Amino acid sequence: MKETDNINKYTDKEWEDLSSLLSGEENENRDLLGRFTAEDRLNTIKYWKELGEMNSEKEIDVDKAWKNLYSRLSGEGLMPGTKVMRRSLMQTMYFRVAATILLLLGLGTMFVVMNEKDMLSRKVNVATTENEKNLQVTLPDGSSVILNRNTTLSYHSNFVKHGRNVTLKGEAFFDITPDTGNPFTINAGKASVKVVGTTFNVITSNADSAVEVFVKTGKVMVTDNEGTRNIILDPGYIGTMSSRSSEKHLNEDQNYMAWNSGILIYDGQLLDVVFKDLRRVYNMDVVADDPEILKNTWTTNGPLYNQPEETIIRLICLSFNLSYSKDGSVYHLSKK
Repeated sequence: MKETDNINKYTDKEWEDLSSLLSGEENENRDLLGRFTAEDRLNTIKYWKELGEMNSEKEIDVDKAWKNLYSRLSGEGLMPGTKVMRRSLMQTMYFRVAATILLLLGLGTMFVVMNEKDMLSRKVNVATTENEKNLQVTLPDGSSVILNRNTTLSYHSNFVKHGRNVTLKGEAFFDITPDTGNPFTINAGKASVKVVGTTFNVITSNADSAVEVFVKTGKVMVTDNEGTRNIILDPGYIGTMSSRSSEKHLNEDQNYMAWNSGILIYDGQLLDVVFKDLRRVYNMDVVADDPEILKNTWTTNGPLYNQPEETIIRLICLSFNLSYSKDGSVYHLSKK
């Protein structure tokens, strides 16, 4: 049965009633919902339920939603190609059902797009700001992703069905649900990362736009965008892929995942290294007024668990007889 045949089963009035029912409004024609669920091959109900419990108190303006949706689809070239088909669809209420869902989503980080094969599909964007980190995202397949600051994760809501593909900008830690028949792929700028089931960290914002991957468990393959070079990484290894080169080495930085764990430990590292760690973990800058300060090495009495940034600065100053001042997010250290 063609999609237009399904549309023509309902009158304009029935589409209006159906739209209000899907919006959570009361309507005497409630048997329409059961009929629509049984006959609708486009899975509108399924997607509606997948969105979770929507705010039923929101007031839905279906006409406004339709205008917003049509404007967006037209601007992105997603409306059917011929004028006749476009006009025919505009005259029905079918798209208004999808528009209702679009309006409920708030047109925010999650938005709806349509195409001819799958009339209702969703792309999801999740982003953190400069002051947010450790934001956990659970993907539809059960995989977990923890985002660092200034990071954006994008994926298709049906990515389990159409391939477990996500796009990452920034830094994130992945814990992937195993599925040997459906590998998990991360599009990460200069490279792609493919796994079956593992835990690993990905950075896409390094210098020279290189992609950096650290593997905690399992095995990961990193491939350049041309598909001409790849790196296979085992647990404990870091791989770097840029447009010009690729390399891997064993990770010897015990604080590599401190942004996620909140745990710092030092046993003789230069303060120059310590300050770089603090920038990554706390998003702050530490400036030594005298370059000689950076040559000192620091050893802590055991791990530092989720300590406030100023506590770390005070410990450093106490260790080396330094004083500090703060200007915004920048700490200035000087000799007493």
